[in-house]
Amino acid sequence: MIRVLVVDDDFMVARIHTRFVEQTDGFEVVGTAHTGADALRLVEELTPDLLLLDVHLPDQSGLDVLSRLRAAGHRVAVVMVTAERGADAVRAALHGGAMQYLVKPFEQADLADRLHHVAAALGVLGALGGLDEGQADQAVIDQAFGAVAGRGAPAAALPKGLSRETAELVLSAMRERTEISASEAGELVGLSRVTARRYLEHFVDTAAAEVRLQYGTAGRPARRYRAR
Repeated sequence: MIRVLVVDDDFMVARIHTRFVEQTDGFEVVGTAHTGADALRLVEELTPDLLLLDVHLPDQSGLDVLSRLRAAGHRVAVVMVTAERGADAVRAALHGGAMQYLVKPFEQADLADRLHHVAAALGVLGALGGLDEGQADQAVIDQAFGAVAGRGAPAAALPKGLSRETAELVLSAMRERTEISASEAGELVGLSRVTARRYLEHFVDTAAAEVRLQYGTAGRPARRYRAR
């Protein structure tokens, strides 16, 4: 069983998320916290495998909690569950090592999908930790990074000028939305619209995404991208 600590300032929301977790096979809730301080304390006391972490807490940001956990060397998996959609928050979560970012409100199936990705990632990381030094070949490494991101890694062959790290961020941003435009992706990741579109079009070309034309009242139709 993967042991989960639910962190949310709203007591009712915390109960709902607890019920969602307990309806997901392979997961159990070992505690709840309603402040950042309580979250940090309970991580020490309960040593959970996973945090469901809200951004908006009464005493400090959940992103600050994430940063403090990583600074202290805690490897607990973190899934952000929040109404916060700001680009800065998404970037901070990605760079802080959150494994998933789920925007409220959501259904149990949405959370279960993220939790199953986390379970797969933890399984790969556990297997990787059991390898002797020097035994992790590129295939194992690719599997680990793909599982941690909750998906397969982007295609190995990227067009000239595109980086794997940025491709991961763009793909993650796209997967967090039902659909996304190049402008929206650029804002979330910190890229120009033109650069973000190059990444998105690469994902379309490699069948990692599909594109839909959205027609307005005038001008060119907008291109909207959806992860496959």
